[in-house]
Amino acid sequence: MSTAFDSDSPRQTLARIIDTAQPKTLLSCGALADEVAQLWQQHQPESQLQALDTSDPNAALPLDRVQDLALISNILEHLPHDEGALLLGQLRNYGTHQIAVLVGETPDWAFTDFIGLGFRRHAELSGPEGHFTLYTYNLDSYNHKRAWNNPDHWANPEMWGKAWW
Repeated sequence: MSTAFDSDSPRQTLARIIDTAQPKTLLSCGALADEVAQLWQQHQPESQLQALDTSDPNAALPLDRVQDLALISNILEHLPHDEGALLLGQLRNYGTHQIAVLVGETPDWAFTDFIGLGFRRHAELSGPEGHFTLYTYNLDSYNHKRAWNNPDHWANPEMWGKAWW
């Protein structure tokens, strides 16, 4: 687990994620995520911001367009586990490029739940907002390249990239 953000507050960490991603489309859900996303939009008025209703975030899914970045905070702790998993799964499956989730201490969500959805744990964060664990998903890096997935290890390497079934 990377601890690069450990000295930062959850707010600063979300702001750094947005600044690094430079999203054109940004989705937020949760009080802290909404606050940071609105600040981003004030400084980047050409970006498109969509906020999900925290009482029923799944009602707006699937989205009309693919999002570059989704920020989720203070929401999974208040949803039934199935609805939270549906939210994260739909964001991921409908092509959201990057997802950052801040989840507080809750018995309903474990490390393995996030790993099963393709997320990575990055940091433990504390601030005036509370204690959170940061999980991230990035479409470009969640599925690492495997050494065996190349023509050298196939039965018919001469057919690599030529026949599709």
